[in-house]
Amino acid sequence: MTIRRRDCLAMLAVLAAGRANAPAYAAESGPAGAFAFDKPGGGTLPLSAYAGKPVLIVNTATACGYAPQFAGLQGLWTRFGDRGLTVIAVPSPDFGNQEPLDGAAIAEAARKNHGVTFPLADKTHVRGPAAHPFYRWAAEQKPGQSPQWNFHKYLVGRDGTLRAAFATQIDPSDPRIVSAIVAELGQA
Repeated sequence: MTIRRRDCLAMLAVLAAGRANAPAYAAESGPAGAFAFDKPGGGTLPLSAYAGKPVLIVNTATACGYAPQFAGLQGLWTRFGDRGLTVIAVPSPDFGNQEPLDGAAIAEAARKNHGVTFPLADKTHVRGPAAHPFYRWAAEQKPGQSPQWNFHKYLVGRDGTLRAAFATQIDPSDPRIVSAIVAELGQA
């Protein structure tokens, strides 16, 4: 995976601003709006496109024992998508290489095996020195709550801040996740 210059510059701008200082990002998209994921087959999936809407970002793997959570994520997308929620899957090879597929094959497997219709990023590192800038930023925002396995969930609020992190074992239908999403959707 290559880290695009734009992502590196955005991350540096956020870090340079510091947590207590004025943000170095477009106010309408919040700090998460500075990041974008590569899409399978080319192009980008910029988080700024979801400004003003909550986004659930989940590192996934099609060959993981937690892969049935795809169905729960699809359930959230179906239930709350028309109210503004976006779910984004970020396939990752970081945990036992349980994402053996690449590119469009990942999206096809998620669609065919789990009914996924929400956006998927290209295969991306989510931990370690090669981690995508979004995941490095999220780890800084929620210390001790970074992905320890596949299907770790981050909820980005309507204002672009990182609102919550949910461990792998927390199912997408868990009341804690649903309540956090409803709270974000309920904000004006």
